[in-house]
Amino acid sequence: MPAPMKVELVPHSPEWETAARAESANILSVLGPNLVSVHHIGSTAISGICAKPVLDLLPEVVSLVRLDEDISQLLALGYEWWGEYGIPNRRYCTLNDATAGRRMHLHCFQTGDPEIERLLAFRDYLRSNSAQAHEYDAEKRRCRTLHPEDSHAYSDAKADWITSRIPLALAYHRLQMRNPITEDG
Repeated sequence: MPAPMKVELVPHSPEWETAARAESANILSVLGPNLVSVHHIGSTAISGICAKPVLDLLPEVVSLVRLDEDISQLLALGYEWWGEYGIPNRRYCTLNDATAGRRMHLHCFQTGDPEIERLLAFRDYLRSNSAQAHEYDAEKRRCRTLHPEDSHAYSDAKADWITSRIPLALAYHRLQMRNPITEDG
């Protein structure tokens, strides 16, 4: 189990998107054709709200079995492998920097897993709804005040808020999928 970290919340940085793209390229270089896509998720993917300066990426793969067989490829990039780590059918990895500070979380899922839709829906819902994003920002700050030294307890504390928004996020996401905006109008 990765050790809990001190909860540091910082203002959004546009550099996070650049770092997410660079790390996605690194992941593609080692996972190759098993990799379908890498999605930038979590608070660092939502402008205008505070976040822990740790990127959450969701590598979507063709096969978890193949990912399990190729784990040495991610380990070669410096990732630590934690297996499912509490979420069925997920493969969770962390990457620390030279000072042992956490830099990345990978939440790997096989294409078609409903968790992918849930995570992307929550991100997109907050990106499109500034009132909910600001409410989430306030909830994150509240939870940090309660658990400033324990990122695990911090995450547990904000879980009810997130869970309560998932049905709205999924409804929004599914509506967007049915009615995509096109450049034609």
